[in-house]
Amino acid sequence: MKDTAPQTIYLKDYTPFGFVVESVHLTFDLAPNATRVHSRIAFAPNPEASDRRFFLHGEDLKLIGASIDGTPVTPDVTDKGLTCTVPDGPFLWECEVEIDPQGNTALEGLYMSNGMYCTQCEAEGFRKITYYPDRPDVMSVFTVEIRGPQPVLLSNGNPRELGDGHAVWHDPWPKPAYLFALVAGELLVQSDRFTTCSGKEVELNLYVRPGDEGKCDFGMEALKKSMKWDEEVYGREYDLDVFNIVAVDDFNAGAMENKGLNIFNSAAVLASPETATDANFERIEAIIAHEYFHNWTGNRITCRDWFQLCLKEGLTVYRDSQFTSDLRSAPVKRISDVIDFRARQFPEDQGPLAHPVRPESFQEINNFYTATVYEKGAEVIGMLKRLVGDRAYAEALDLYFARHDGQACTIEDWLRVFEDVTGRDLAQFKRWYSQAGTPRLAVRDDWNDGTYTLHFTQTLAPSAATADPQPQVIPISVGLLGPDGDEVLATRTLEMTEATQSFAFEGLDARPTPSILRAFSAPVVLERDSDTAERAFLLAHDTDPFNRWEAGRALARDTMMSMATTGAPAGSAYLDGMLAVLRDDDLDPAYRALMLAQPSQSELATALAEAGSTPDPDAIWQAGETLALALAQHAQDVLPRILAECRVDGPYRPDPDQTSKRALGARALALVTRLDGGAQAAAQYAAADNMTLQLSSLGCLLTAGKGDEQVAAFYEQWQDDRLVIDKWFGMQIAGAAPARAAAIAADLTGHPDFNWKNPNRFRATLGALAMNHAGFHAADGSGYRLLADWLIRLDPVNPMTTARMCSAFQTWRRYDSARQSLIGAELDRIAATPGLSPDTTEMMSRIRGAK
Repeated sequence: MKDTAPQTIYLKDYTPFGFVVESVHLTFDLAPNATRVHSRIAFAPNPEASDRRFFLHGEDLKLIGASIDGTPVTPDVTDKGLTCTVPDGPFLWECEVEIDPQGNTALEGLYMSNGMYCTQCEAEGFRKITYYPDRPDVMSVFTVEIRGPQPVLLSNGNPRELGDGHAVWHDPWPKPAYLFALVAGELLVQSDRFTTCSGKEVELNLYVRPGDEGKCDFGMEALKKSMKWDEEVYGREYDLDVFNIVAVDDFNAGAMENKGLNIFNSAAVLASPETATDANFERIEAIIAHEYFHNWTGNRITCRDWFQLCLKEGLTVYRDSQFTSDLRSAPVKRISDVIDFRARQFPEDQGPLAHPVRPESFQEINNFYTATVYEKGAEVIGMLKRLVGDRAYAEALDLYFARHDGQACTIEDWLRVFEDVTGRDLAQFKRWYSQAGTPRLAVRDDWNDGTYTLHFTQTLAPSAATADPQPQVIPISVGLLGPDGDEVLATRTLEMTEATQSFAFEGLDARPTPSILRAFSAPVVLERDSDTAERAFLLAHDTDPFNRWEAGRALARDTMMSMATTGAPAGSAYLDGMLAVLRDDDLDPAYRALMLAQPSQSELATALAEAGSTPDPDAIWQAGETLALALAQHAQDVLPRILAECRVDGPYRPDPDQTSKRALGARALALVTRLDGGAQAAAQYAAADNMTLQLSSLGCLLTAGKGDEQVAAFYEQWQDDRLVIDKWFGMQIAGAAPARAAAIAADLTGHPDFNWKNPNRFRATLGALAMNHAGFHAADGSGYRLLADWLIRLDPVNPMTTARMCSAFQTWRRYDSARQSLIGAELDRIAATPGLSPDTTEMMSRIRGAK
């Protein structure tokens, strides 16, 4: 019987593996239920290790035989791996195992997706392929031989032999096992070429299953843009002769950066105007860039252990954000990132799942692929760059690549290159990696005869992860506006290092209005007593695009909180401010679209809880509906002009000019629908020639309580395209009124196309329910029960997706006692499920333990 009890692993216990792996040769004889894997691995004692116990990870493997230097051996095998007595010097380990790709529903290791073999080895999937020291600090050169009837046989690196039923691939760059990849199947390929800055020709291939060949063009162009950008901005040239991408339908994540063979969730790479929205195109562009940028920040330099995961992920998220900012609108990208960050990372930081950017311990590493590691890790990189400056940042990165190429590194290695370049002591800054939680930055000001002073206090609440938090380095970007709205102090970054610190600005003619935390210069919660007049002033005059948006967001949030708790009417300051934004044709349409977006219902719930109120999901939803109607009525004279000006003539292009117009047009249509009952939305749906217009108009109809005819027509039109049908599942639940959301989701789980074992379809359906705030938190508990039912069913099939979906319950303690009781009962039911996976067991333990 397998031991499924979670075991805690600690950063402080790290020791190097007792052996180095000098080379790896793998041979695969593919068969759906009985693939044979023969490994030949050259080991040698590691002079930096004191523990020479020979232990190789291995799970769900049938050992056929093993030998050392040609002599058969009988290892001691458990369900976690094997141990064996080995020579004191170098030796050749060989073993053969049998695995069952067809039966591997967890989608880790080697598995099958619609008849295609593919792998996912990060974080610990390689141990399900063969016995190996499956840890990121063990790096080696791999040669892979694949034998099977499939016409396409792929692995990492460059091809050495390609023939019928046989292929040999060699990766000359040392890598850990988590970067291993194999794909075999009947695939079509779109090919292109890229000439690097040194003149090397690289073959680019995008492999898809038949029927998807028309959805490759954008992904290929995004790859070439990424390669060019990385050369120009970071000086990083691609280092193999070929770069392959494969689209896979069944994949737990968005994509994986395996060296030279990136494996992508189909939804993260396939796109055409007819089937993908503008948001899909931008997401695909960013994910392709992210995985390509990993070639240096993750592959050539990897992490020593999984506690250092942010070293590769935070840095690469920061780089892909820079990429999108350069290609599209930097202000829109920054605001969009912060919206996502606050929606995903702040609740994580403030709840039972809180952990530092570099955790001190974990039970299941799959549970730490979190917004804290990725997005907060990226924010920490941005703060570091802001503190040292662009030039020093570039010099430090050059030193990082030169010093650590081919190594498995730590956060200490990363910070040391900045210290060596700048001469700064970053010991205090390092607390951003070691302390959990979101700092709160309180500010008050005073004015005295031409001197304006800002007084800051930073606090960080103690938590299980950080019992005694200490002050952190906080870069605070500040500007000052005069009474006429002109800027009297351009953006200046203040460096806060103490618990309480003051900064004075002298020689001013009049008391200014401060613009604090410009560009969201640090991932903190800013606390400042600010009235409606000041927020309206900043909305009208702030020269920092982020803080101008932030002022409008604060007005909307205050208005909705008042409406939800007291039934107050919509505030005129917010309505007038949004009308001015709509009328300002000098603003980027995409920026105006962001301005018009309401705070999410979950954001309102968080704000109410922080203000000492118990959030009522139904009241929050009703406040949003009432405010949207009030804004539609307030702006009804200008909305027809906005709709007309946002109409795009000519062929569809997912470029910034067209996408920004469609974004603003969608906001305007949503408001118009409040007034005309959906007449213009229905007309746009009927005339739509791209998925962006089709889906936005259908969303308007669903919000208006209409659209049954269009929903049915949409399914008839797209029933053979699984990625579009994912949208069909999700939009019906996302657009449903709260009282109907759980019932609609339950009905859709009974639909013949609901393939619950496919992560995309599961997330599109149950994830959409969790995102429908008032619907998920229906007072009768139906949303909680439905999600719990499906998590219990999914866990034995796919623990990774199950555990990640458990986070829908992480904020349960902020709601009323009746809802807490209902959620608590479901959490107890999940936790009591016999044979619950370690992944989900850990998540339940952390979420249920919240106080």
